[in-house]
Amino acid sequence: MRRNIVKTLAMTAAAVVAGLLSVAAQAQGTYPDRPIKLIVAYSAAGATDVMARAMVPFIEKYLGGGAKIVVENKTGAGGAIGFSMLAAAPPDGYTIGFINTPNVLTIPIERKSAFTWESFDLIGNVVDDPGNFSVHTDSTIRTLDQLAAYAKSRPGQVTVGTTGVGSDDHLAMLYFERIAGVKMNHIPFKGAADVRAATLGKQIDVAAVNIGEALQAIKGGSPLRNLGQMSLKRTDLAADLPTFKEQGYDIEMSSLRGVAAPKGLPAEARDKLIKAIAQTASDPEFLKVNASLFTQMRYLNPDQYRTVMRDTEAGFRKLWGEMPWGDK
Repeated sequence: MRRNIVKTLAMTAAAVVAGLLSVAAQAQGTYPDRPIKLIVAYSAAGATDVMARAMVPFIEKYLGGGAKIVVENKTGAGGAIGFSMLAAAPPDGYTIGFINTPNVLTIPIERKSAFTWESFDLIGNVVDDPGNFSVHTDSTIRTLDQLAAYAKSRPGQVTVGTTGVGSDDHLAMLYFERIAGVKMNHIPFKGAADVRAATLGKQIDVAAVNIGEALQAIKGGSPLRNLGQMSLKRTDLAADLPTFKEQGYDIEMSSLRGVAAPKGLPAEARDKLIKAIAQTASDPEFLKVNASLFTQMRYLNPDQYRTVMRDTEAGFRKLWGEMPWGDK
């Protein structure tokens, strides 16, 4: 009798184990089976947020299986709050997010942070948006030379809004100060939407915002005037707008925006996400949407993305030695 009981228990345990293994086997290939959180480290209606929300339906389509992605804005500290939350999330494929250069590179250089760019599995870069200075259309400033003259006549008084210390906008302002021989007043905000709002409300004199962001706002009716784009050559987005270099200010600065996840993703989730981002970046319908957002596309696969991040970080470390920006 006892033997029969032991035998029955053993058979039951074996059946349970087999059942669990069967369930686990069936679960393979089902990612994602619950909603995915997509963290944006900047405010709603800013360029990163707008791009993220535009991409979501396409990423969902290419992930398949009824995938659902929910965008969450985690703002503050020049992006550090959102980047830190992304880096600290479980690496299970259910938290992804946008990371932005130079902030994701410059923040760990200037201060202790909970992340570096190597804290993430890079999924793919999608945007390369050149910098730009904008002013309200009521401003008398129409060129960079006029801005320089205005700033010289008001040392430390001309206010420049940026998306935070160490951002591309902030570094561009510092470069401009050095080249023009002026001193301006840096005003950091949580995101580009806040910078634009302050400019439109005439609370600041200059908005240091990327050209795509500025063009989106102008299309929407915002009374902004762009002074110059910080690209090597004029982009197709603004073929009539001179570069900074053309105007005598040798400044080249842009913001890469790409999708990443916490380091250590399962292979299945990582492969599916990489494929979905690549397919989204080349989808004709998405490219039409993207064109309406005035966004400069630059898709980089994970290997290309890592190379660019490594090389760009080295450049910013060199810059920190020459022109530390943390207390500016």
